[in-house]
Amino acid sequence: MPSPSPMPQASPPGGSAAPRDRGEFLLAACQGGAEEELCRRQQAVLPEVRRGAWRRGAVTFRLPVGFDPPDAFFPDLVFARAMIRSLGQVTAATVPDLVAAALHRAGPAAWRNVHVWPRDPRTDADVTGIRAALLTALGLAPDTAASAAPGDLVLDCVIDTADRWWVGWHRAATPASCWPGGVYPVPLPADKVSRAWLKLDEAIASFGIPLAPGERACELGAAPGGSCQRLLEAGLEVVGIDPAVIDPRVANHPRFTHWRKRSRDVKLREFRGFDWIVSDMNIDPVSTLEAIGRIVAEAGVRPRGIIATLKVPTWPRAEALPEWLTTFRQWGYVPLVRQLSTGGREVCCYATRAGRGVSPPHARRRPGR
Repeated sequence: MPSPSPMPQASPPGGSAAPRDRGEFLLAACQGGAEEELCRRQQAVLPEVRRGAWRRGAVTFRLPVGFDPPDAFFPDLVFARAMIRSLGQVTAATVPDLVAAALHRAGPAAWRNVHVWPRDPRTDADVTGIRAALLTALGLAPDTAASAAPGDLVLDCVIDTADRWWVGWHRAATPASCWPGGVYPVPLPADKVSRAWLKLDEAIASFGIPLAPGERACELGAAPGGSCQRLLEAGLEVVGIDPAVIDPRVANHPRFTHWRKRSRDVKLREFRGFDWIVSDMNIDPVSTLEAIGRIVAEAGVRPRGIIATLKVPTWPRAEALPEWLTTFRQWGYVPLVRQLSTGGREVCCYATRAGRGVSPPHARRRPGR
């Protein structure tokens, strides 16, 4: 099966020189439990590297002799949240000693930012304090933004345990590579209807989805309305299809229409004129694809893009990912796919109509409103 198209990458501007020791390993951060699927993708798209040590939430890969990826290396592994060049581990009993050991391991370089994150989110670690100590030791301003800017040379410290860190580096380029550990740094605002708002917000930032005011979007399985709320905030005219109740904050919006029925009960001609089809239904991915396929196969229904969340009921089901993406291509769409940090055991697919091109991520966009 053909593999998904590589995630478009912004070309980072000229920046400071990378460390002299570039590292013999890659380290990929992922959602706990996704390690095997990440490695399966690695075997398909990056077969020249070999799996090394791994822990829950992180896998290392040994680079073959002579294979030296670019600074802003971020291969299309789908399940990788972050990708860094690993320089190995350091151990010590105290944070000051760990900081000293990490800087010794990293060596001299013109660092512009520091990313600190725990390998396992359940780890009890003072991420803020550790980062502050590293910034001070490197002579960087204490108020340096946690999200890097494109082109920044970033020192990475991955907290394995209280007395052991992985040390590495990367050049920020894609939106995810600007965020510590590739985790979207925007919390769910209190006035949002559901976490679907946050997932769509991360998808827009990650893929650089060019939603434009005045366009029309239709969401399948819209209740309670989180994704619709985000689309409305982007200035779109939105139709939500769901027999369930939509939150009044969305239902009462002047640019929102609720079709209170199942999507399969909507006459196909009613889907003409939509620019976007959105779906985040809690059903099997094959059923999601059938629901979308029924629509886009209709004559005269050619939305410019599809934003679909595909649930992964069990991790082994992710082996079918190439087949799912082939389905998008058979419809005449070019898919990009990523497991978002704000989602669960699922992947988000952003697909654009073939011939229109895929917009590169807005690497300069800093999240936060």
